[in-house]
Amino acid sequence: MKLSEAFKIIEDNAAPVALSDELCSKYGHYDNSGIMLENSGEITGALFSLDFTPDAAAEAIKRGCNLIVTHHPAIYHGIKRITPSDDLVSRALVECIRHDIAVVSMHLNFDSAPLGIDHFLMQGLGGVKADALLNSLSSGGYGRIYDIKPVTFREFAGRVRRVFRTQRVFAYGDDERLIKRVASFCGAGCSGEAAGMAIEGGADVLVSADIAHHMITGLFYNGVNVLQLTHYASEVYGFKQMAKNLAPHLGVPVCVYVDAQLM
Repeated sequence: MKLSEAFKIIEDNAAPVALSDELCSKYGHYDNSGIMLENSGEITGALFSLDFTPDAAAEAIKRGCNLIVTHHPAIYHGIKRITPSDDLVSRALVECIRHDIAVVSMHLNFDSAPLGIDHFLMQGLGGVKADALLNSLSSGGYGRIYDIKPVTFREFAGRVRRVFRTQRVFAYGDDERLIKRVASFCGAGCSGEAAGMAIEGGADVLVSADIAHHMITGLFYNGVNVLQLTHYASEVYGFKQMAKNLAPHLGVPVCVYVDAQLM
């Protein structure tokens, strides 16, 4: 299987890059998803890693994988040089070039696919089906609001720690408040529009990552509890699910590299 074939399998069975293009065009976002680095041979194994780092490249080499699939773009903006310097991207690229490892990055399309990272975040938080999307697309979308089985905020936060396997959870609000409705946004998704969706949609809690202080206070004083995950934990849960779903279609050994330090 060549890289072009593997890439088509990922697009056909997970999320086409066209979904990222649609999100950027419709809602004014920026992205760089697709094939970042080509290789010369047959694809014999794929390593999925949320980030493109030297450690992920080393793990691919160790496991004999000559394809790395990342969520965050390996190359996001233009780069001036590729050298084995202290720059993480350059170091990782140099190792991949030396070992003929291809790199594919699937960012906003993986976020917003019908069975994408944002969808699996909802499922992990106890939701089944979104009542509304913040950014709806021709297929799927980003940002969800939905009902869950009622639990106290303390119980909700505890479940999040268990399900997402992280202790880095910041919970703002009354521990005894009954949580029945959730607004969630994977990654750094707590924009003004997201906060407005949570408030206007009657959410008891908003869940996201990298939330600015003024957003937390604004939500809290508008009657919405806030639960903040690390960016990594909010996305790697769904990313792992996508890798698992893609493995049978790729037909080569598939593994997932998880950086526990970022959870």
